[in-house]
Amino acid sequence: MAKWRQWGTSPRTIKITNMADLNSRLPENVPGVFYVTNQCTDCGMCPELAPTVFKRNDDQGYSVVFHQPESETERQAADEAAASCPTDAIGNDGAG
Repeated sequence: MAKWRQWGTSPRTIKITNMADLNSRLPENVPGVFYVTNQCTDCGMCPELAPTVFKRNDDQGYSVVFHQPESETERQAADEAAASCPTDAIGNDGAG
């Protein structure tokens, strides 16, 4: 079931779809609520949408979370990347 989220007074609403399985979290992710799983196909979408949170691991062929969001802007960008992920490989464990 999809969830919809709106931030503050922003007119922008983002659809949050099925999320990634925490048990498939890649070990290269930094600890925290956001993570990328082994379902990542390295499409490059998440580093493009949230470059301060996600980076590509060119050697391995996938992206990971290298920095957890600290500001509302970073969190919104990470949520947008998760909602845009074509393989639902970005997760948010909901804490924080």
